[in-house]
Formats: sequence, structure tokens, C-alpha cells
Amino acid sequence: MKTERTFIPLSLAAILLALSLSMVFAADTPLLTLQGDKRPEWLRQDGIVMAGSWEPLLFRVRRDGGEGYTPTAEQRAAYEREHSPEMVAKLKSIGVNFVMMHCYKGGGLEAERESMADAAKFAKLCHDAGLRVGCYTYSGAFIWELFFKEMPQAKDWLVLNPDGTPITYGKTAGYRYYWNRNHPDAEAFYRKIVRFAVEDMHTDLVHFDNYTVGPGHDANSVARFRQYLRKTFPASLLKENGIADLAALTPPPDHSCTNLLGRAWADFCCQSISDSFHSMTRYARKLRPDVLMETNPAGIDRTIRWAVDHGRLLRGGEAFWDEGRHPGFVKGTLTTRIRTFKAARGLNNSAFVYTINPLEAAESMAFNLDCFGCICWFEYGQLWEYPGNVRPMSPALLPFASFYHKRHDLLRDAKVVADVGVFRSYPSMQFGPRQEAALAGKIEDLLIANRCPFQLVFDQQLDELSRWPVLVMPGCVALSDAQVKAIRRYVAKGGRLCVVGPLATHNEWMFPRKKPALDDLPQDRVVRVDEKGDWLDAIRRTCGGQFSLSVTNDSPALCAELTGQPTRRMVHLVNYRTDSPMKDITVRVALPKGRVASSVTLASPEHANDITVPFKQDAGDVTFTVPSVGVYEIAVVTLGTAKIE
Repeated sequence: MKTERTFIPLSLAAILLALSLSMVFAADTPLLTLQGDKRPEWLRQDGIVMAGSWEPLLFRVRRDGGEGYTPTAEQRAAYEREHSPEMVAKLKSIGVNFVMMHCYKGGGLEAERESMADAAKFAKLCHDAGLRVGCYTYSGAFIWELFFKEMPQAKDWLVLNPDGTPITYGKTAGYRYYWNRNHPDAEAFYRKIVRFAVEDMHTDLVHFDNYTVGPGHDANSVARFRQYLRKTFPASLLKENGIADLAALTPPPDHSCTNLLGRAWADFCCQSISDSFHSMTRYARKLRPDVLMETNPAGIDRTIRWAVDHGRLLRGGEAFWDEGRHPGFVKGTLTTRIRTFKAARGLNNSAFVYTINPLEAAESMAFNLDCFGCICWFEYGQLWEYPGNVRPMSPALLPFASFYHKRHDLLRDAKVVADVGVFRSYPSMQFGPRQEAALAGKIEDLLIANRCPFQLVFDQQLDELSRWPVLVMPGCVALSDAQVKAIRRYVAKGGRLCVVGPLATHNEWMFPRKKPALDDLPQDRVVRVDEKGDWLDAIRRTCGGQFSLSVTNDSPALCAELTGQPTRRMVHLVNYRTDSPMKDITVRVALPKGRVASSVTLASPEHANDITVPFKQDAGDVTFTVPSVGVYEIAVVTLGTAKIE
């Protein structure tokens, strides 16, 4: 059967409609993330302990090797148990307060009509039991064998490879094709799904999966890219860079960013998927202003992933998924999801992760915002660790989930106390020389390993720089004129820079400047260090000689986070070497000006009662010793007001 290779060309009218609806690709991405009292009260009050099962029954049949989409009697009976009041009660009994469930997978409204009705019923069952609901509204890929029968015109919505073939969902799922999220007809169709989720399911959160594949070589994407080039660059500049005939231009066949066309294509892809998510957020918020929006672009890595600019994308919602590697300390190597959590928290997002053991629970509580993680996968009524895994959910998670609920006062409304913001310059990391592009990830690893209080800063946050006393700029070679001005304002208002490697030697498209744009900053406000220098010492000196948190321990398996509330400072200690408790850890915390420590206590899911520990105060610091860290301890420093002599 050759249906999958038969495509109907876009009509001129459809292309013109796509262009008329396309956004101007501005550098400033509007902030749609709900702030403050615009967010649902339950989210800050209770946080999220999630259970998931978001695959509709017909998809499971095909996923698991069936030739069609018709379930067996056994599958249907297990599916019914999964959607029963008994299942809801079971989830609630283990501490779950949020269920991520199915709504629509990509097979068509007719094919999934029964499944969507089941989803609405199950959502009501969960809500009646006091559970919050998130739902899977689209995967980014069609189940084309079903969908094209219902919507043959959807063949025009596909994202195509350079050779004109569809982009499939991996090598083994040829029955799923990626679709163009920016095609106006596709967007109109998927708005129906969002409306169903918000109005019929009354979902608390809308999930959009697989935001990792951007535009392709289909007619719609090509037409939009040509228009983007016209709007973004003068014709003379395009001609100088070998881009003269836009009417005949096609996107680059690969992900190379060695010239203007490749860099423009990378930026266009990032902007396109961000525009798609933001458009859906605007639509959903017209239906209900406080519905939460979430997507899956994967987590934050040391380098930039093609088509994904988290700083841009995540301004459209409140949460995103990281389904990457599980944390641990194996053969002397530390693996964490701290980078993802820091990015999420700095952007007022929660990171959704699979939390399958006490270490992952500890990491989420220490570093994440308002989310413990997904503690089980309840497909067919069985409690598994996560999708595709047949290991049962670990009972060792239960005390940690209980602690999350009972001691949520230690997490609620707590802000990260960070001395340093590490600037992740998208054009520098995506377009710059490999050596400079890798510096940001290396600096982040260094700060994690040395338990230094820091956050990540994205291009879109340059108007928020006052949040950080020090801005570390690693390998930031490509800065726009607007970014240069923002950094000058930051320094003029008292901010300090730690520059690692070259700075502002090029503009945002990697065209060289006559001279580096920020070389004339006051020397007393800037510490500079080259790629082979002592980065940690340079950052410490920029911070005035010491950080707000110091944790004395030789093990590379111990990580820390410092958070604060108006009357408390919390030091979160996570031991990634879970088979070996750490002993006698000395902690120093800088206190807010005019405050003293009135007590220091230790709280943990690993001991029933809080432990009071002695402490010393000196020159605005408090120092104490944590006797032992099994997996997770929170040192709670309660603040008092200093007496005026």
C-alpha cells in the first residue's frame, strides 16, 4: 500500500493563508506563563504528585505489535479496571493527587470518539475524588492509517524530509507521521481537541507532546521560511550571503549552522514550534484563563538541541517534561536532572519527570518547583515504574510522597537563593565555535559539583537580571545590540559580570563586530577568565570572595540547593550515593541583612521527628553540622531579627 507516499500539494490559497496567519518573528517572546495569583491556588498549596496512563486503548493495540487497532476482550477488561473507582481510590491511597490521562493521540475524532468519551468519564471520576487532572491532547504525530481515512486533506499537514518522504516517529513506528504544527488547517483541527479537553473533560492541565520536531521541507514550511527571511533580513544582506532568489529557495538539508541560511533555519525552527505552543496557550486561556499548559521538548542538556530553545518555548506555559536519564552516582560519575530543574524554576515552570526511587524523589523536592514527579504508570490497572517498564512501583517511594504532603510548608512559596545566574546565550551555543558553545554546560557542571547557589538565565530574561547579583557569561560570543544594551544597564545598576572566554565578539547572527561590544565596561565590575583559567575562583571573586552557601564535604555525590521563605532558609542536601550515608557535613549559610538564626533543625522522610542541631553565628553567617545524610535532609534555619545595640 502506497498511501503514505501520496501527497496533495498545497494550493496557493492555502500557502497565502498560512503566511497571513504567521507571526512576525520578534526577538522578544511575550510571557504567557501564569504568574502569582493568576495560577491555580491548588498548585502552590499542594504541588503535584502524579500518576500517569495516557495512551488510548486503540493505540496500545498497535503499539504492542497488533496488526490493527481492535483490542482483545482481555485488554478491554483490563482497560475498564484502569478506569474504575477502585483504581482512583488506589492512586489516592499512595499519595497521588494528580492524574495524567489520555484524551487524543492522533487517530482522528471518529476513530477516538469512544476513547475520548471514556476520558471525560474518568476525568469526572478523578475530580469527584479530589484529584486534579492533566490530559494528553496531541502527540505531534498522526496515526495516519486511521486519520487519513477521516481527514485525507491532512496529507498536506505532514512535515517532510528533504527527499519528500514523511518524518516518521522513530525507526519502528512507521504508522505515525509527524505533522506541521504551524499549518493553519492543522492548528484549527487541534483547537477542537483543546476545546474538548477544557470544556468536556474540565482538565486542569493540557499536555502537548513531542515538541522536538520543527518545520520541514513541506510546502507550508518552505513558504513560511521564505517569508521569515524577507521579514528578518534586508535583501542586500541575503544577496551578500548567497541568498538571492527567495522564490526558489529551499531550507538546508541538514542542521549545519555554518552560514546565514543555516542559522536562520535553526532560529526559524525554534520560533515556529514556540509560536505553535503559544498559540494553543492563547486559545486555551480564552476558554479558561487559569488552565495550565505543558509541553514536552525534553530536558535541558549541556548543549542546545535542534529546534528547541527552552527560554523561548517555556514562556508559553507552566510545565514541561524531561524523560531523560535517571539520576545516580555510578562508577564515580554523577548524573542529575538539576540543570532541567534549575531552568524550570527560573522560568516559573515545573519539570515533569518519572520519580521511581527515593533519590529521584529527593532530587525533585530539593530542586523542582511544585512537582514531586510521576510516581507510577497505572496502565491496565497495574502500578509500574514508568511507561514501557514492567518493574512494579517501588514501595520505598511512599514515605517520601507522604513527607512531600505533610511537610509541604518547607517547599511552598520557597524561592531559590542564588548568587549567580549563568547566561545561556542561544545564538552563542547554537551558532558559535564548538569550544565556546560548550562552556555554559561546563560551568553549570562545575557549579553543581561545588554546590554553589546558581540559576540558569536565558536570552528572554535579560530584563530580569536584577534577580542575580552576578551574571556569569560563558562563551557568549554572539550578542545582539539590544542584549549588549541590557547588560550595560545591568552593570550600571550594580550588577557584576564574570566573563569566561570571549564576549560579544559577534552579533546574534555570528557576523563579527569591528571590536568586542563590551570591552569598555568598568574593570571593577567585571572579572575575566579565559577558557583554561580557574573558573570557580573567578566566579567566587566576582561574588565578593564567598558564596551564600558552603557545604564542606569531599564527596562528588553530594548536591545542595539553597531556598528561602520570609522567616526561613532551607538547605536541601541530596546524597546520590544512596548506599553510603554521608557523615558530619559542615554547612555555612549567609543570613539576610538584619537577621539572625534562632534555630536550626533537620527534616527528612528518613526520620520521624525533626532533629535540632547546635549552630554558631558570625558576621552574618550561621554554621552548623549535619550529622548524617542518607538520601535527603533539609536543614531549616529559622530567622529572627537582630537586636539593635
